[in-house]
Amino acid sequence: MSARWEYKVAFVEQWERVSVEGHETRPEKGERRSAFGRRFLNTLGADGWELSGVQHTMPGRVYLIFKRPMEGNAEPDLSVVRHEQPAQPEGQSPPPAQPSEGGTGPQVVSL
Repeated sequence: MSARWEYKVAFVEQWERVSVEGHETRPEKGERRSAFGRRFLNTLGADGWELSGVQHTMPGRVYLIFKRPMEGNAEPDLSVVRHEQPAQPEGQSPPPAQPSEGGTGPQVVSL
């Protein structure tokens, strides 16, 4: 039987901010960006995550795609994490979604 994988996607902005499913991590005071990057990657590696892809979006901004084998009969997390949209006054429609908000922008992933 072939391996089943689970995935994790991290948004990295110049190693000054990392966001994974809405949880942000930033360097500690006085920590170099390279040390912060190493610490972040080592933390995921210790949990069994392997970097499997990098998607550059603009200079200094990337999505890192990690994978690890699923354990036993575990099921993948298929939940959708959404951020709250501000309430719209009655009769007004919300503004169109931006690509960074899950809109219809490019959906290319290099693995």
